[in-house]
Parts: sequence; C-alpha cells; structure tokens
Amino acid sequence: QVRLVESGGGMVQAGGSLRLSCAASELPFIDYAMGWFRQTPGKEREFVAAITWSGGSTYYADSVKGRFTIARDNVKNTVYLQMNSLKPEDTAVYYCARRTGWGSVRKVNEYDYWGQGTQVTVSS
Repeated sequence: QVRLVESGGGMVQAGGSLRLSCAASELPFIDYAMGWFRQTPGKEREFVAAITWSGGSTYYADSVKGRFTIARDNVKNTVYLQMNSLKPEDTAVYYCARRTGWGSVRKVNEYDYWGQGTQVTVSS
C-alpha cells in the first residue's frame, strides 16, 4: 500500500534544530512535488514548505523562510525538512504529502497522499 512515513520529530529548546524525514514506499515519488504542512490542535493544517520533483524550485511559508530548508533525494525516495532557529510557535504535528494538483503548492487540497505526522515540540 502507498505509504509516506515521517520521522525525526521530538522535543527541542528554542533556538535548536531538527531534521524531519519523509520516506515514500510503494509510491511514485520522482515525478511529484512534495510538501510539508503542520497542524496544532483546533487549527487548520497550514503550509510550511514545498519542493518540485527535480528539487529545482522550493517554496516556504513566510513564518519559516530563512529558518527551514526543504530538500529531496529521489534515489532514496525521501524528502527532508531541516528546521533551524526553532521557536515555540513552531510546535505542531508535521506532515509530509505528495502533490498531484496543478494549483497553488500552498493548498492542502492539492495533495493526495499524506503521512501520519510527527510531533515537534519547541520549549521556551
């Protein structure tokens, strides 16, 4: 079955770093853009970052620009999110997803397959 599995979440102090990974199995990966989203209780899932199939273009939410970096390895079928200078407001469950739509990369409904999420907690 198609799977996206995130890993790398955890607890970190403000100013620290984490690297999230998202591995795709039994899922066509190389032809698709991939994205990271995050969600906190009671709020809608929000866009964090996206990367085109080749890795040639990347997109970021204003709130993470300059601190987070998205990358992918098409040989390993894995997409990464390097998170630096973390802030308490970055605390959320982070999800990776495969984009199949043709609209904005920032919209949840442009993505079809989603991982189960990984918790990131940043303490002040």
